[in-house]
Amino acid sequence: MVIEVKNLSVKYREKNVVKNVSFTVNEGEIFGMIGANGAGKTTTIECIEGLRNNYSGEIRVLGINPMKGRKELHKLIGVQLQETSYQDRLKVKEICKLFASFYDTKESIDDLAKEFNLYEKLDSYVGKLSGGQRQKLSIILALISKPKIVFLDELTTGLDPKSRRDMWETVLRLKKKGITVYLTTHFMEEAEYLCDRVAIMKQGQIVALDSVENLKNNHGLLDKVSFRCSHNIKNEVLMKFKTVKEIVERDNHFTISCEADTFLSELNRYIIDNNYMIMNVEVNKPSLEDVFFKYTGEILESLEEQ
Repeated sequence: MVIEVKNLSVKYREKNVVKNVSFTVNEGEIFGMIGANGAGKTTTIECIEGLRNNYSGEIRVLGINPMKGRKELHKLIGVQLQETSYQDRLKVKEICKLFASFYDTKESIDDLAKEFNLYEKLDSYVGKLSGGQRQKLSIILALISKPKIVFLDELTTGLDPKSRRDMWETVLRLKKKGITVYLTTHFMEEAEYLCDRVAIMKQGQIVALDSVENLKNNHGLLDKVSFRCSHNIKNEVLMKFKTVKEIVERDNHFTISCEADTFLSELNRYIIDNNYMIMNVEVNKPSLEDVFFKYTGEILESLEEQ
């Protein structure tokens, strides 16, 4: 493991914003921490990066205590902050050279710019970049030192859907290079698409931590089966089917909370026996957002609303 956090707690103005948090991050994985704004994600990541020292507990990053070995640690990690401002009148190449001057070992600026499709923008002013291009620049600056771990804090907030998707592919390329990625996000689809493991935070505490698939499959969440029927089926009949827990019906359009395979098998026998016909069958498996809502009771904005 490359990150170890034990009993991390942070108090700010007499309020406990992080409460006794413990977890590990494995080498080469994309580890995600999800939660609503104010859940404690950013405070936690700042402690791990060595940007905060007002905490109790124990943190080791690549074996280094961030408070005592901050200078050594920052040679080994790359950091993309949630809010970063650059001088608009600086050129992209100039700010890259400035960051490169901080390190003995460094990546080629030209190679990074080509990889992230910013090569043609090296002589452009930062103020002329789009939101997506600025985010790519922030990743380039985080990668200049050839880090072993990259921290990405709310990387795609404020981006349009296409730019967000492009950024996801960028993160996956980092993993293919063997770089460990620690990211925070409040976009469920983003975490589901990218992360090997996810920690769900609520009010400063981790309330669930597992692989995305285990979170979706092992927490008692049901499928949603929707269909239309040629005849009116009584809800009392459907409630007798195995695994059915809830029925929503309107004008012979049904949405059933159940275990889909078992329910559809029984439904098929029923409609054959009664000479009915069903149409527009749709099965929706539990999503990471369903898991998140179960543990936190909070609904986050979806990608489609961006």
